[in-house]
Amino acid sequence: MNLLSQIIIGFIAVLHIYILWLEMFAWTTRGRKVFKSIPADQFEKTKVMAANQGLYNGFLAAGLIWSLLICDVTWSQNVALFFLSCVLVAGIYGALTASKRIFFVQAVPAILGLLSLLF
Repeated sequence: MNLLSQIIIGFIAVLHIYILWLEMFAWTTRGRKVFKSIPADQFEKTKVMAANQGLYNGFLAAGLIWSLLICDVTWSQNVALFFLSCVLVAGIYGALTASKRIFFVQAVPAILGLLSLLF
């Protein structure tokens, strides 16, 4: 895996660790400042749901980090392709169902990561 791919994958992994933290541990505090379109009274009511979403983001980060730790180049690339594809699907789905902004936060970096691996 080339250096550019590793940097992009590392960035995406860190982004998803931040999302994990935000949704699992800071939903009712920092989350209110980040997700301004959600009414303030909904944060406490959706705390468990947000934590569940955060956990999934953590799994995406774990998979991307795992891809960086695999010594076999082909296996490393295949794992990275899988998890970047998962991030891309999540970003597209989020953009269609929740906020267009999610496309730029999640899907665009995943597209860049996939392109860096494939070309």
